[in-house]
Amino acid sequence: MTPEDRRRRTDRAGRAGEVLAELYLRLKGYRILARRFRHPLGEVDLLALAPRSRDFPTLVAVEVKRRLRLDDAALALRSRQQHRIAQAARGFLAARRGFERATLRFDLVLIAPGRWPRHLVSAWQEE
Repeated sequence: MTPEDRRRRTDRAGRAGEVLAELYLRLKGYRILARRFRHPLGEVDLLALAPRSRDFPTLVAVEVKRRLRLDDAALALRSRQQHRIAQAARGFLAARRGFERATLRFDLVLIAPGRWPRHLVSAWQEE
């Protein structure tokens, strides 16, 4: 297998993990606002509106990590990536009307083959 084939396979698996995470969050009542949101300062896998947050919306920036083991997925998020996700989420908020009073939360969804997704609410705080 060439490095290019390996990269494509990993990318497909990552996208499949994001689709699974999106379905899982929808079942929990989240409203997905954006997928793979790109901003000059970073990228967010999923941006969602938390359930029961209509008066003062809670925008949830969700990072999806897919690994062979859930424990490995939990350790895969680095502080530099957290910072880039926060920057992109702030960019999303700044560009949208109706989110002036919104709070921002950072969640992590862990995906492993043959396992139910694990959703870590408020997985980290903005620095």
